[in-house]
Amino acid sequence: MPEQADNLKTDGLPEIKEVAPRPLPRWIKTAVFVLEIAFILALLVWWLSSESIRQNKSLWILFFYAFPAEFLIATVPHEPILLYFAKFYSPLTVALISVGATLLTEILNYTCFKYVMDLRVFQRMLKSKAVQKTVTLFNKAPFAALWVAGFTPIPFYPFRFLVVLAKYPLAKYLLAVFTSRAPRMYLSALGARAIKIPDYLLGVIFIVLLVAANVPILRKVWQKRRRRSELPRPES
Repeated sequence: MPEQADNLKTDGLPEIKEVAPRPLPRWIKTAVFVLEIAFILALLVWWLSSESIRQNKSLWILFFYAFPAEFLIATVPHEPILLYFAKFYSPLTVALISVGATLLTEILNYTCFKYVMDLRVFQRMLKSKAVQKTVTLFNKAPFAALWVAGFTPIPFYPFRFLVVLAKYPLAKYLLAVFTSRAPRMYLSALGARAIKIPDYLLGVIFIVLLVAANVPILRKVWQKRRRRSELPRPES
């Protein structure tokens, strides 16, 4: 009797098959990737080329500045601007604006790294033993690793690679960023509000952090050029 009842329910009804979502065409992914890079570069040029913008105390400046400051391997430091705005707004306001923009930037980071990692050029690198060991180590406590890196001064950009390599869910990644960066930004703004750091000192901190962030990259570029120059040139 139960079998007959089941047959009555299913007879005459079409089978429902699960259809896997189609991946986006390659050209759409490439277009999105290029637009993301162009957006960040435009914001960076806009901020660096306009003195009036750099002196502006609008919260929109704090919001948009976070994009180049947190994008991929950050080219400009985030902390000095956060400390500067803490002189004019409450620590909670500064933290919420900054962490909101940071979360949006991390979404861009996630999609950009995913696009790069899908390229054939990087497939062999991803299969190397060193990369696999790093991913395995990260997977032992991914949320804790992200939280510690987000809350402390540890360089965060390597973890942007790792979450994509480990296929860590974007939602969990953003949760780790929010719960670690929000209190860090709030405490930084609270400290700046209490100490009242002078503008010239913030400028010095900005330059020091800017140099510290970009010197390793420039050193690698210089080393590559030096190696190429040392190679024997073919005889003409």
